[in-house]
Amino acid sequence: MSGAALIAAARALDAAGFMPGKSGNLSLRTDRGFLITPAGLPYAEMTAEDLVELSPDGRVLAGRRRPSSEWRLHAAIYAARPDAAAVVHTHSPHATALSCARREIPPLHYMIALAGARRIPCSAYATFGTAELATAAVAALGGGRACLLANHGVVALGESLAAAEALAREVENLARQYLLLLAAGLAPALLSEAELAAVAEQFRGYGRPA
Repeated sequence: MSGAALIAAARALDAAGFMPGKSGNLSLRTDRGFLITPAGLPYAEMTAEDLVELSPDGRVLAGRRRPSSEWRLHAAIYAARPDAAAVVHTHSPHATALSCARREIPPLHYMIALAGARRIPCSAYATFGTAELATAAVAALGGGRACLLANHGVVALGESLAAAEALAREVENLARQYLLLLAAGLAPALLSEAELAAVAEQFRGYGRPA
């Protein structure tokens, strides 16, 4: 997976309104560690040469810029989750609003199964860029692939960059649906464990040739 793909994904999420004010960050696992977007650079101006490659413990292996302040978050996820090939962190508006209420997303729609868990939890709060935040995110993720970061945003991982990006987009969609229900004074009818298991089974063959 090239740096160009990482830049393209960052720009697409930025254009969708998921990365306001140069917020958010994306990374890809590499043979030596991971490639991550740099700190404080508008995505529209970013090129592959601006990306920074870090070792698992955060040493700069390649790149001339300062890495994202959230590099510890990405490093901790890669260390804890061998299945993670990419990590996407956004500040998408609806999911971030729920994170500010420290409210998880319950199983209100079958697409939540993409996250690999019955719910999308919200982590404990910790200051951005800290080891404490990284620890809180890993704990909230558990075996799932997405969580909200309290008073902060969203983190999603995937077996590919495309999967991580798609999941970050779906978390925002689910958060919007949940907020619409709450605004209408309605309580969602939540899916059961058995119903979600059936969805997961359907997903296993989804998109494959007949």
